[in-house]
Amino acid sequence: MARTSQDKKHFHWSNKVSNEDQEHEEFPSFNSCPSKDDKILPSPLTRKKQIQAVTIARFRSVLTALGKNRANVLHGLGPRVVGTLFGSRRGHVHFAFQKNPTSQPTFLIELQTPISGLVKEMASGLVRIALECDKQDDHNKIKKAGNSTRLLEEPVWRTYCNGKKCGFAYKRECGEKEWKVLKAVEPISMGAGVLPANHKAGEEDEGEMMYMRAKFERVVGSRDSEAFYMMNPDSNGAPELSIYLLRT
Repeated sequence: MARTSQDKKHFHWSNKVSNEDQEHEEFPSFNSCPSKDDKILPSPLTRKKQIQAVTIARFRSVLTALGKNRANVLHGLGPRVVGTLFGSRRGHVHFAFQKNPTSQPTFLIELQTPISGLVKEMASGLVRIALECDKQDDHNKIKKAGNSTRLLEEPVWRTYCNGKKCGFAYKRECGEKEWKVLKAVEPISMGAGVLPANHKAGEEDEGEMMYMRAKFERVVGSRDSEAFYMMNPDSNGAPELSIYLLRT
C-alpha cells in the first residue's frame, strides 16, 4: 500500500510538471500581441543600414552645398555687373565683366575688331554686339549636367556689330596686363578715357590704352542666351551699348 501511495504521489507530481510545461509552452501563442511595455528593438543589421542611409544622405547634401558655393564663386554674376571695354589704339577690343570693381573678371573676351573702329561706331549711334557660338554635337555632349559648358565659358564666338560680321572673339584669361588695366580703372564707376602708355624697359610699348567703363544690366533668357545692357542715365532709357550672347 505504501508503494502504491508513493506511485500515486509520483504520478501526480509528474502529471503536474507535465501540465506546467504545457502551460509554459502555450503561453507565447496565447499572448500573441505585445503589451505596451514591450519594446521591439531593431536588429543589428537593420540599424546598420539605417545609419549608412543617414550618412550617405548627409554626405550628398554637403557635396551639393559645396558645388553650389563653388558655382556662385566662379559664376556669381548678378543682375548688375561692372563692364569694361578697353584696348590699345593699335590693338583689339577687350570686354571684361566683373561682379564688382575689385573682383576677377568672370567673362573676358578679345574681339578681332580694332578699338578705334568700335569707338567710331559708338560715336555714330547705338551699338549692338552679338556673340554667337555653336552647341556641342550629340555625340560630343556630356550627359552629366554638372560637367556641361556654361555659356560664359565658351571659348570661341562669331561676332556681329550692328548686323555686320566682324570676325571672331576668343575667351581670354585675365593676365598681368589685363589685370593692370582693370586695377587702373577700379575707382571709376562710369566714364571713358585714355590711360598713359607703358614705357617700362623690356616690355612692348602698345601706346595709349583706351577704355570705357559702366554698369550693365544682365538679363538671362536661358542657359543658352544672355544679354548685357549698358546703364546710362543720359541716354533717355536707350542703352548706348548692348551685348548679346547666344548659343545655337
